Amino acid sequence: MINTKVDVLVISLGSPLLVGIYYDKRLIKSYIKKEKTSDVLPMIFDEILKEFQIGNLFFAKGPGSFMAIKITYIFLRTLSITLDIPIFATDGFSFNKNSPIKAVGNRFFMKKDDNITVEILKDSSKVKFFELPDILNKTIFSADVEPLYVLPAV
Repeated sequence: MINTKVDVLVISLGSPLLVGIYYDKRLIKSYIKKEKTSDVLPMIFDEILKEFQIGNLFFAKGPGSFMAIKITYIFLRTLSITLDIPIFATDGFSFNKNSPIKAVGNRFFMKKDDNITVEILKDSSKVKFFELPDILNKTIFSADVEPLYVLPAV
């Protein structure tokens, strides 16, 4: 299958880390890891590169865990440059039904009308887990891959 060109989506904004392999826009394989992004991302991509040829890289660029965003961006950007693979990004709200994303303590990132704010959330039932989509909608991604660091005041 090494000649099979696939797209790879990485969602590393919180635990667990999600990596999806897409062929013809359909999810064909997924990785769900609770370990640290810095520990498992290289191992996952080692496995992917042994099995597939990557056509495009996609990732959620934030908001979320500052360190996970930073590590993912550096890792994927390096992979993109060294292997000449196009890279695209979007915000994480695309993968959790636009629900609040954990910031720190009882503060959460919220997205309203394309603006991201940090607010105290009293009702955690509104928080949804991140999910890999069954179908990769490439139209929600852009070539603007700079990390979306939204750091709340502590």
